[in-house]
Formats: sequence, C-alpha cells, structure tokens
Amino acid sequence: MGVSSGPATLGTDTTTWVAAQVGGALEAVFDAVAATRADTADLLGRATADGRRPTSADLAALRPGLHLRLTREELVSGAGFVVAPGLLADVPAWLEWWQSNADGEVRPLVLDLDPGHSAYADYTHWDWFALPRDTGRRAVAGPYVDYLCSDEYSLTLSEPVCVRGRFAGVAAADVYLRHFEAAVLPLLRHLDRPARLVNARGRVAASTDPAQLAGSLTKGPDFGELLTDGRPGTYDGMLLVPCRGIPLVLVLA
Repeated sequence: MGVSSGPATLGTDTTTWVAAQVGGALEAVFDAVAATRADTADLLGRATADGRRPTSADLAALRPGLHLRLTREELVSGAGFVVAPGLLADVPAWLEWWQSNADGEVRPLVLDLDPGHSAYADYTHWDWFALPRDTGRRAVAGPYVDYLCSDEYSLTLSEPVCVRGRFAGVAAADVYLRHFEAAVLPLLRHLDRPARLVNARGRVAASTDPAQLAGSLTKGPDFGELLTDGRPGTYDGMLLVPCRGIPLVLVLA
C-alpha cells in the first residue's frame, strides 16, 4: 500500500504547528552541524589547494568551534567530524570528536581504531555515517545506546562533508534522548491522538503512543522517500507529516 497525499491529508492546524515546532527544536542542532561542516570543508580544501593530503593534526583547528558549540547549544552533548576512511595521510580512520559531561567540562573522545582488535574500527555502517554518505543529505540516526561515545541513549544528527565533489566524512552532533524528549514530548501532547516521531528508517525517536515506544520500528511506507517528497500523506490509517527541513516524520495513529 502506498502513501496517499493531497489537501485532505494536511491535518489540523495543530498538527502542522507541532511538526514545525519539532523542526525548530532540532534546527538549532543542525545549525551547529552545518557550522562544523563549513569549518571542515574549508580546512580540507586548504590542504588540497596546497597539494597535500590532510592529516589528523590538521583537524585540531576544528576544536575552538566544536568547544563553542558544545557550550552554547543546550541540546548538543557531543560534536565533531568523522573522517571517511582513507582520507587522511597519517591514519586510516579518525574521529575529531568532543563531548561535554554533566559538569559542562569539554573533553575529547579517545578511541582505539585499530582494526585488529577494536570493535569500533569500522564506523561506516552506522546510520549517522551511512545515510549522509549514501543520500547526500542530513540525517537523524537513532535513538540507540551510544557505546562509542557516552553509553547514553542518544540521537545523532549528521550531514555529509564534501571537498571538490568527493565525500570526505560527516559533521555530526549527539543529542541525549532524554533531552530531546523533554523538548518535544510537550509538543506531541498538544495533539488529540497518540503520535510519534520517526526517522528515515522508521525508527521512533519520541512517542506519546504506548504501543510505539522510542527505539521501536514503525512498519509502513518508505519514510526516506516521504521525507524527500516533503508532503503530508496517509498510510494505512496513519497521518504522516514531515517536519519541515528536518529528517523526521510526525506520525499520528
């Protein structure tokens, strides 16, 4: 069964308002991701213009901006640039990643990326890396338990970084799920029926529907295609409203 779209599926003013407010809540995080993307593309572009491959040491120039975003953006708990394997001259893979703790202290993420004995050596299969790489668009991945960084239930927002048309990696930011839920659940409760927010994979990011908890999968249409189309629709009795500019769909039962 496909998605039906048209004027009859637009829903109430409250529904479209909630979708817009959810988009606004995450747009500030994507603004931080976009700033990291711009800084990284500029840095890598200068190295290319000098006729050399960048190194992990070059990425230290990103740190002042990353520290600023971590201290300024309330929802952001981690931020950085994740390198496409083979990009750097000195190491096969790298995360220039920083995170803040409960006391507001900003610290680096230190990982063993040796493929011989590290489970984290190949990060390219994670949605936060694979979706921007494969689609060329921003993505919301999760929620998932972030064993890589914080051991917290988290969302990761990411965008591709390209230099001269070549994919170089992703700029990204982490948001703890508990902080995201605190921001969006009051909005979902304005609706007159159970609702949830799902990402391009159909994974529930937040929910007021007891039958569809955060982290579960929503069976239905191709949510990625719906997000590309950008228009509200219906599917099997559900109302589907893309959150404007944000890769999340508001689903009303």
